Amino acid sequence: MQNDFIVNIIHRPEMVPEYAEKVTGQGKKEDIGRKSLLTESLDIFKFQQETAHKNGLKTTIHMTYASLFNEEAVSIAKHDHDEYGDEIALSLLGLPCEEFRKKYNTKDFCIWMFSMEDKMRIVDDVFGKFHDIFGFYPESTGSYYMDADLTNYIKSQYPSVKCAVATCWEEGPKAYHTCNNSWYTLFDGGPWNPWIPSKQNTHAPAANEEEDSGIVAIPHLSRDLIACYDGNGSNFGTHPQNVLRGMIYDTKTWEYPYLYNIIDQYRDLGKYNDGYSYNMMFVGPGWLNKMGRWEAPYELLKKSYEDGMAYYGKLKKEGKPYKEPECALWRDILYGSDKQVFWYADPYMRACINMDQGGALVDLRPYVSKLEWKVGIGTPHVQDASYPFLIQEKYRAGYFTHYAGEGTVRSAKISHGGEEVDLCLCRTKAHFTETKDAKILTLDPVDIEFYDLTVTLQTVITFEKGSSAVKYERKILKMSDPDAEVAINEYMVGCYGTTEYPEDMTNITLAVTGGDNEGSVKYEYKCREIASQGASEASALIPDIDTLVSLKTDAKDASVYIREGYAFSPMYTLGMNKKITEGEVVTTWLNLAKAN
Repeated sequence: MQNDFIVNIIHRPEMVPEYAEKVTGQGKKEDIGRKSLLTESLDIFKFQQETAHKNGLKTTIHMTYASLFNEEAVSIAKHDHDEYGDEIALSLLGLPCEEFRKKYNTKDFCIWMFSMEDKMRIVDDVFGKFHDIFGFYPESTGSYYMDADLTNYIKSQYPSVKCAVATCWEEGPKAYHTCNNSWYTLFDGGPWNPWIPSKQNTHAPAANEEEDSGIVAIPHLSRDLIACYDGNGSNFGTHPQNVLRGMIYDTKTWEYPYLYNIIDQYRDLGKYNDGYSYNMMFVGPGWLNKMGRWEAPYELLKKSYEDGMAYYGKLKKEGKPYKEPECALWRDILYGSDKQVFWYADPYMRACINMDQGGALVDLRPYVSKLEWKVGIGTPHVQDASYPFLIQEKYRAGYFTHYAGEGTVRSAKISHGGEEVDLCLCRTKAHFTETKDAKILTLDPVDIEFYDLTVTLQTVITFEKGSSAVKYERKILKMSDPDAEVAINEYMVGCYGTTEYPEDMTNITLAVTGGDNEGSVKYEYKCREIASQGASEASALIPDIDTLVSLKTDAKDASVYIREGYAFSPMYTLGMNKKITEGEVVTTWLNLAKAN
């Protein structure tokens, strides 16, 4: 198998670096044109460029709007393009400057939060000025997030653009809370590596040429796919100064093996993605402030950047290269646990499988719906650009809830003699294989102990390419009493939303198809349940996110059911109950479809 390692090094001459005005301007009236601020920013940009070139690395220079008014920044970009072959591109970050504030009479700076009218006006302004200075239009652009309408407009007016930094992986409520509830950049639910965004929604990959937006999107940072998901993503990634902020280094020696481990784990993803893997390092100048950041002095900030760049340079010299993965079997490299998760993304879904919970599905985004989620002033979502979830253990409890209610998860329960065990309590490990048409996880068998019976069960989870289904196969390998019988309850507890707060569930319709008691209920928080022997499918129609989710089985003797939640536990449950014996396999599919 080939082993291609693609790494993006992006620098931007941000004339008013994030947070830096408050630091350099201590005790002074706000002045984003302060000479000391501009001088320091350019010094940092030059240091970053020199560090990359010293290690034999080319960069992409993302010129900001503010930098287009600075002759020295323009001169450096032109020189490094001619001397080192660096790409000159255009960032939609770095809008704040005196010229921008006077022209647009606002302190807003996140391009996706403007009205569509202003987005178009700003894009034409910035792209036009870029062309006036460099004589060509850029081939790449980007921001923390770029909504589909913005991307479509840029591609239609400036077809030279082929690539864009389009989102920041898992930058949602968790990041908001760890920034003192002040970082209004809510856009989690997207891919963690390069993808072709659809015209309908930036997060959702295009399924065909008709949906293709015409660009390749990349995330703002390459982040730890466990630590970032479990906690604050701003501390865990291939951003040296983020690692310092997370205190993941030796305070005496100033060494940070975690940084190299995470880079290496991204390289390792080639095993699961046809030999291709990808990595990103994108550090704005504000992170190398001369007065230090957080608890780290400038000397440590500088050293971490130099060491990180040197590591990429070393890998390049050794010929160990990266490209676009579709899935990631990720292990904990931060806390020393045995935790392992599997991420999967395609045009139909994004899913996370947690082996610490017996292979439970703990995050599910229905990309198949291709939600047209308008963002910015004048839309229903001024700030919240996240792609809605059906299952999300961090925002909607998952298996481990505090009280009597249920949290969102896709798992199974095994019962015998009045006892019941949920597979969420059975830790295991996964082994990855693939065929031409599928990515397959085979989990290590788990032993389930009842009072008078021990059951050894194995789970195989299959993601079929071109399908919007997750296939679960459960097999009883052996039982201490070969003649015994146990019951299996395959279930999904779901809801929908983008935050921790419940949405209105009353538009949802739950249904059981087939069998002796086919029926449906319109959600009213009344704890109703329908079970049908011999049915083939339980489903939930969720018009608010244009999604139909269903749990299907091919077992003829199963009891398929739906269960409505209540106000304190505003979820729904889709499930299937069946008796099972030694050697038998139960197969179910969790299917997603666009509602209309």
